[in-house]
Amino acid sequence: MNIKYVRSRHALLKALTRPFLGFVLNPKLKKIPCFGVAGNFTGHLEQAGEDKDFLTIKTKEAIAPKAIFPTFIPCKKRDFIPSYLKIFPFSSNKIFYPKKDDNLQMESECGLICKLEWENNCVTQIKPIYFCASNDFSIRKDGAKKISEKKNWGKNSKGISKNLIPIDEFSPESLINDYRIASYIIRENQIIEYGENSFVKDYSYMYEKLILWMLEKFNEQKDEGPAENINLYLNQSNQPEMIFISIGATRYTDFGEHNYLKKGDKTIILLYPHSEFSENDILELVKTNNFSDKRISVLNNVIK
Repeated sequence: MNIKYVRSRHALLKALTRPFLGFVLNPKLKKIPCFGVAGNFTGHLEQAGEDKDFLTIKTKEAIAPKAIFPTFIPCKKRDFIPSYLKIFPFSSNKIFYPKKDDNLQMESECGLICKLEWENNCVTQIKPIYFCASNDFSIRKDGAKKISEKKNWGKNSKGISKNLIPIDEFSPESLINDYRIASYIIRENQIIEYGENSFVKDYSYMYEKLILWMLEKFNEQKDEGPAENINLYLNQSNQPEMIFISIGATRYTDFGEHNYLKKGDKTIILLYPHSEFSENDILELVKTNNFSDKRISVLNNVIK
């Protein structure tokens, strides 16, 4: 499709979204490495009680994200990659509560599917091609040596939307710049806002700045403190042409900060265009369970 002939932003989104619904259920997702970004929204790490984990991590500026962490590495080799990272954790409908821990929080995020280019064992280009709602569920526990130990506890431990929205360009002039992230839980028939409703553009690092930071971390991040050597993992995965990455959790509401998830909770994350929907519109969609509008990337997970 030649998108320059599509006049309106609504028509563009409608035209581009339709062919890719259900991508998450495609086996291809199980073949690409998946990652997350720690500390890309001011105040989140402090709310989660994890800011102290990164005291040894040096950043170029105070607002910079702290590290990239792995959530799934599709490598069958007998190697140094932890066995739990080889288990595919993503689901678009249900999450299994961790058996040994009970301090579970949702993390409302924007996820990106990105194409990579390589040269001499290093990533040289990152091109985001889709975005979607993602839930980087996290166990809050002391003593974990790596971030990833809190992220993947087996099958159905992370959430990703079925509706991936194509990215026209990854810049402030793009479609994604209009999108907001909203998140709720439904507990005992009550709808409770869990994360602060936030613009995607309000990430500490976004667009070109985020891409340059990701390039540095993919190639140079060391195995130190809570961080891991991401370049080593990528090369063990045969230099993949595509990856999935959640680019950071938003801040919690007061309820979200002080209440862990329970079995039976339903978590809902929505990425929606601000110019098309108000917060009241989104809340009404949650109340009526009406998520048919393809302009919205929605993720429903029931905690089991």
